Amino acid sequence: MLIFTQTSTETELHQILELQQQNLPKGLSDEEKKQEGFVTVEHDFETLFKMHEIHPHIIAKYNDKVVGYALSMSTVFKDSIPVLIPMFTELEKLSIDQNFIIMGQVCVDKKHRGKGIFRGLYEKMSAVFTGKYSSIVTEIDAKNIRSVNAHNAIGFTTISEYPAHNQVWKIVALEI
Repeated sequence: MLIFTQTSTETELHQILELQQQNLPKGLSDEEKKQEGFVTVEHDFETLFKMHEIHPHIIAKYNDKVVGYALSMSTVFKDSIPVLIPMFTELEKLSIDQNFIIMGQVCVDKKHRGKGIFRGLYEKMSAVFTGKYSSIVTEIDAKNIRSVNAHNAIGFTTISEYPAHNQVWKIVALEI
């Protein structure tokens, strides 16, 4: 049975990190990155736990195992993850409502893709944060076409593109 919920145990956080490891570019071929997408940031348990303490992460569980996640990231972490600092700098330049939650990374286990989990994670995230925030914001490596297309398909719009770390990043937002 598939359920969408929020993290509540350290076991779930460890399962997120395991799924993340399987989808980092360093473990994927160029063809896999192109076909399946990838995640960019490699979190450590301490940071993931601190993020969870402020806003538990959104997860999809199948038979009690995390098969998808969308990390909930407060803007208080804007200086905690070096690869994300340029995104926060860019966001501060934009004339947008600054009352947003950052979706720090989304990932679905390869065996569970194409089953609506990606959409379900964002539906759960929207439900949890409606009334607290006006939008969900994230950034995507422009080369990650699968992720760009998936975010567009559920209503995200591009609010900025900028270069950093020898990559082009798309900042996208979904009003909630």
